[in-house]
Amino acid sequence: MSRAYGDPVEVWRTDGRPSRFVWHGRLYTVLRVLDHWVTTRDWWRDRNPESEESTVREFWQVEATPDHEIGVYELRYDEASDTWMLSRAWD
Repeated sequence: MSRAYGDPVEVWRTDGRPSRFVWHGRLYTVLRVLDHWVTTRDWWRDRNPESEESTVREFWQVEATPDHEIGVYELRYDEASDTWMLSRAWD
C-alpha cells in the first residue's frame, strides 16, 4: 500500500542520482534506483498548454533505509523552484 505525502526533503545526488535524503529529520540512504522518469507539465490540469512555460519535474523511485528497515520512496524534483519533495512512500 502506498501513501501520498508532498513533504519537502533535502536530497544529495551522486553521479546525478539521489544518494541520500532527509525526511522528518531522519537521514535515508538510497540503496538503489528502481525507476526514473521526467514530465514536462501536468497535462491533465492544463487547459491551454501553449499559454504557459513547461515545468520540468523529475521523479525517482528509490529503495532506501534510515537504519535496518528498507522502504520504497518516490522523490520529485521541480526544476522551476529547484526543490525536492517526497511524493509517495510504500509500506
